[in-house]
Amino acid sequence: MKKKTIIILAVVVVLIIVAVLTLGSRGEKGVKVTLDKVKRTDLTSIISASGEIKPKKNINISALIPGRIVKIGVKEGDVVKAGDFLLKLDSTQYEAIAERDRAFIQSSQAELIRAQSTLDRNKSFFDRQKNLFDNGLISKEMLEQAKTQLDISDAGARSIGFQIQQAQASLKSTLDNLSKTVFSSLIDGVITSLRVEEGEMAITGTMNNPGTVLMTIADLSVMEVEVQVDETDVNGVQLGQTADIRVDAFPNQVIKGKVTEIGSSALQKTTLSASSNTQESKDFKVVVTLENPSKLLKPGLSASADIIAAEKKAVLAVPISALVLRDKKADGLAPTLTSKKSGSEEEGVFAVVGGRAKFVPVKKGIMGELMIEITEGLTEGQEIVAGPYDALRQLKDDTLLKQDVKKDDVKK
Repeated sequence: MKKKTIIILAVVVVLIIVAVLTLGSRGEKGVKVTLDKVKRTDLTSIISASGEIKPKKNINISALIPGRIVKIGVKEGDVVKAGDFLLKLDSTQYEAIAERDRAFIQSSQAELIRAQSTLDRNKSFFDRQKNLFDNGLISKEMLEQAKTQLDISDAGARSIGFQIQQAQASLKSTLDNLSKTVFSSLIDGVITSLRVEEGEMAITGTMNNPGTVLMTIADLSVMEVEVQVDETDVNGVQLGQTADIRVDAFPNQVIKGKVTEIGSSALQKTTLSASSNTQESKDFKVVVTLENPSKLLKPGLSASADIIAAEKKAVLAVPISALVLRDKKADGLAPTLTSKKSGSEEEGVFAVVGGRAKFVPVKKGIMGELMIEITEGLTEGQEIVAGPYDALRQLKDDTLLKQDVKKDDVKK
């Protein structure tokens, strides 16, 4: 009887323990998560930016002197060669000034001949008076009078010489202005913009008021796309990197290009309110030269560039959504999903160990569209928590996981 009683009590105790464990496990609610595995895949890191199509050579023809437009030799869309006539301003005033300067120079040169003759005569007279004075035949006063006459005639001749130089400089300036009344093409290209008509006034620019842009000539044989890259991405852009260009006007066409220029300073942005304290992100200019551009491309068309910053084959990767940040000193606390890291935070993923979550710090490599390279911390085939966002926010070490959906194939 005693032995039977002991066996019954032992069975009861075991049943109680099993019941307690069962009730306890039923009381712990698992967090529904999406699971995935660390896998090898090809990654391409792309930096996207938008901008517009521009020709490599683009010249704005502006008026350097004011004048009325009397003749236009081209129209918008015309193909021109370097040296071809483009436009002419009224030159009547400058021609008249040039004629006046030439006449003044001729008149002054005649006066200079007469003044030089007077100077030569007074110099001879002074030399004779000097000889007489040296022999004691005349007074010092008479010598000084001769010297004074010589100095006056010399000053007169030099004054006329200076007037001639001044007139020649004026003529040179007038001829320069006269040459600026005729415009010729500086490059081979296409007239992409003609903004004036015959009879209009061409106005020169001032400090606060830009001058009249008469026309624009562009060399369309070499086209570029100028895009604005965010400051967080510009360090990943290097000269020579390839890019895929998509022009809004041709949505089904992809044009290849290469990065040929990277701005060294941020672009200046004009703000509506000078008193605004909002700090805006900075953009940098990046120029991509197009390879074999279509002849249908026009300057000013909107375009976007996908710059290929890096490419890697068969690297370990996880979904970007799986990455979380956690305070290094706050073990057991829920992570923070943010893109900003401080020195006290570490980045990692939640691995699945025995059906429970375990935070694993990782080191990252390049980032693809949906996947990110993991260079340290995980092994191929290891199961991780890939989402959803709300679930990752509340995960802690040793949290019981409840599988919601398992992603067998995640595109990079």
